[in-house]
Amino acid sequence: MRESVRAKLRLMVRCILRKYKYPPVKQEEAVQLVLEQAETLSAEWA
Repeated sequence: MRESVRAKLRLMVRCILRKYKYPPVKQEEAVQLVLEQAETLSAEWA
């Protein structure tokens, strides 16, 4: 379950980055940052 949530989140972030023409070279770094932030938030909620 947790891996599938990460995969969905990763896809959504990439889609949003493409939509707003974020530089492709920096996309992977941005996706990682968003995933780290989401994990930090979810840890605080638990």
